[in-house]
Amino acid sequence: MTPAARTQAAIDLLDAIIGAARDGGASADVLIARGFAARRYAGSKDRRAIRGLIYDAIRLCGERPESGRAALLALAARDPALAATFDGSGYGAAAIREGEPVAQAGIAPMWLMDALASSGIDAAQAAALLDRAPLDLRVNRLKADPAQVRAELPEAADIPGLPDALRLPADTQVEATEAYGVGGIEVQDAGSQIVTLAGGAAPGMRVIDLCAGAGGKTLALAAAMANQGTLLATDTDRTRLSRLMPRAQRAGVSIVETRLLNPGRELEPLADWTDSADVVLVDAPCSGTGTWRRNPEARWRLTPARLAKLVETQARLLDVAATLVKPGGTLIHIVCSLLDAEGADQAAAFLARHPHWAAAPLALPAGTPHGSGMRLTPLSHSTDGFFVAKLVRA
Repeated sequence: MTPAARTQAAIDLLDAIIGAARDGGASADVLIARGFAARRYAGSKDRRAIRGLIYDAIRLCGERPESGRAALLALAARDPALAATFDGSGYGAAAIREGEPVAQAGIAPMWLMDALASSGIDAAQAAALLDRAPLDLRVNRLKADPAQVRAELPEAADIPGLPDALRLPADTQVEATEAYGVGGIEVQDAGSQIVTLAGGAAPGMRVIDLCAGAGGKTLALAAAMANQGTLLATDTDRTRLSRLMPRAQRAGVSIVETRLLNPGRELEPLADWTDSADVVLVDAPCSGTGTWRRNPEARWRLTPARLAKLVETQARLLDVAATLVKPGGTLIHIVCSLLDAEGADQAAAFLARHPHWAAAPLALPAGTPHGSGMRLTPLSHSTDGFFVAKLVRA
């Protein structure tokens, strides 16, 4: 493909991504994969260049752009070489016209910037949310020894405070390694590993991962429990939950059971767990403001109404979880968000509704005290953004 044709391909895919962000469609990664499948003539260098243009444009534009062309023109305004590819050649992007719409550069929509600022996230912290993320691994001690994995991945760096974690360049193909093939490693951000430790899961416990999704934290809990005890993973998303058991089998996890829940009626299939769990981990659906390094178009999807709905769902799930925790047990509230509405304020509201509960101090390898819990940020801790609170029943 010519450079001009690459530019037009990026514009076309950005149009699809912008539309999906507006209408709640598929993620950028999915749409890019579909786009490349329809462009089989694009070689590996073409795909890499197009993907780079797309994500550079997404990161540059804080507000959702009017079009893919407007987004790429904003990028071209900073890159003369890219601007030169708007040459009107065959299969290429049309020449730049004077006065045509150009997207505005920024970190996030203004209302979101205001919400982050009121949550204690300054401009430098907010900008770091759009940095490119490294590739973090968790060594699965049920199947591998960290020293053996380090020997296979000599370019891996240790992550302070996490003896089972390794950090690699973002483009490392870990799926091709022997350790990955045998279930000895899992891809998991260091921040996700840290907040999972907050529950203090140990062998022999009864533990629930209430919003398990595809099971990244579930598998980390199982390893912390040394595959001993009872671990229940639940979710309302059948597709995501269906991915957990194959991952558990690959990881050598034998203590996990899955249950599909009905939205709004989660307690019905959990009656046998009432007042009996040592730990309930609630990694509730959230805005994902802490994951923009990996999903930068997510900030184009969020609206004040969507955020309010998420906050309402989180509160309801925390109340559900509270009925499952035994006296003296622990509820862990986790969100991959830096907005206080979902983090510190949500934990405070829970404690106000439940007078027989209290926040407990957290001793984690990284994090900054925030409200009744702790916060992790890309700038301060080199992780995705998280809030975590440990809530204990009297």
